[in-house]
Amino acid sequence: MIRLLILSIAIFLQLAAGEKESTLDVQDIVRHLDELYRSESSYAEMEMVIVTPHWQRTLKMKAWSQGMDKTFIRILAPAKDQGVATLRIKNEMWNYLPKINKVIKVPPSMMMSSWMGSDFTNDDLVKEFTWTDDYHFALIRPEDAQDDLLYLQMTPKENLAVVWGSVIVAVQQQGFLPVWEKYYDEKGELMRLIHFKEIKTLGGRTIPTVLELIPQDKEGQTTIIRYLDARFNAGVADGIFTLRNLQSGQ
Repeated sequence: MIRLLILSIAIFLQLAAGEKESTLDVQDIVRHLDELYRSESSYAEMEMVIVTPHWQRTLKMKAWSQGMDKTFIRILAPAKDQGVATLRIKNEMWNYLPKINKVIKVPPSMMMSSWMGSDFTNDDLVKEFTWTDDYHFALIRPEDAQDDLLYLQMTPKENLAVVWGSVIVAVQQQGFLPVWEKYYDEKGELMRLIHFKEIKTLGGRTIPTVLELIPQDKEGQTTIIRYLDARFNAGVADGIFTLRNLQSGQ
C-alpha cells in the first residue's frame, strides 16, 4: 500500500512538472512571436504592395519601434503619399496627413480599420495588442497537422476590441518562425490568411521577410509587406516617438 502511494505521488509530480514545462514552452513561443520583428529598439525599411482586381500600388516606408509600446512609421513613396506618418505610444495613435498639414488622433474603435487602403489594419502595423498580454493561447493538433510544425490557438481575452473569434498560428518546430496565421470570426469562418515567406537574416536576426495577407472575403485582393532592411537593438532616439517628429517630414 505504501509503495503504491509513493508511486502515485511520483507519477503526479512528473505529470505536474511536465504540464508546467509545456506551459513555459508555449509562453516562450508566444513571446518569441510578439518580439520577432521588435526588440528593445528596431528600425526597418519596407515596401507594401496592395493588389486589387482594379488597381495596384506600392508604398515604400521606414519604421521605428521601441519595446512593445512605441511605433513610428513614415511613408517615403509614392510622391502623393510621401510624408504620411503614423505614431503609436502605448494605447494612443495618431496619423499625420501632410496634404492638409494636420495630425489626426485615431480612436480605439478605428484600430481594426484599414491602414492606407491595405488589407492590414492599424493594429497590424503598430501592434497595439500582443499575443502574450491580450490573448489566451494553447498548443493544438489539427487533423491536417504537419509533423514539422507546431500549432497555437489564440483566443482574445474578454473585452478586447478585436473582430476575431480566434487565430490559429503555425510555427516551425525549429526556431519557432511563423509559417502562417489564420484569422476566424466569431462564427468560426476563416476571414483572412497571412503567409510568412522568404526567410533571411537581417540585422543579425533570422526572420520571414515577406508577409502576404489574403482576405478571404475579397476575391483577387492581397497585400504584401516586404522587409528590405532591418536593425535590432541598435538604439533609437526618444525624439522619434513625438508629435513634433510626426509633422517634421524627416
